[in-house]
Amino acid sequence: MNAIPLASLPLCFGFAFVLVSACGSSSGNGAPATNTGEACQKASDCYAGLDAGSLQGAPLCLTAVTNGYCTHACTTDSNCCAIAGECPLAFPEVCAPFESTGGMDCFLSCESAAVTQAGFTDSTAFCQRYANATFICRSTGGGSNNRKVCVPN
Repeated sequence: MNAIPLASLPLCFGFAFVLVSACGSSSGNGAPATNTGEACQKASDCYAGLDAGSLQGAPLCLTAVTNGYCTHACTTDSNCCAIAGECPLAFPEVCAPFESTGGMDCFLSCESAAVTQAGFTDSTAFCQRYANATFICRSTGGGSNNRKVCVPN
């Protein structure tokens, strides 16, 4: 059996690190990893690695959305992305009602300022790049407090 030369070990470990990092940096659909908008089956699937008790609102899994949608309750935009690590991509989130659920939740914003900040002109392309490859930009559909957010098509 041939031994690996000691001089090659740093290269091997470096390559292994790159592979592991690449595997953990995506939501599995070509989009970078996020917290809000990740797929879920129950609230405990959401905000992995964060202390859910530190979020400024209870974690939720919107199961009415295909494959689930991680979010948390809020009362204002400032409740979203309020703790370190909550919004790893540093794109704005908004607090808005979703359809007729009666509650207010955090969503990745695809309003023009957020899209432009990311260097995009197409809001759906922005959502597909930074949220999920199947997401579109649309109104939350929650009445007079509607916002434009990234959600499943």
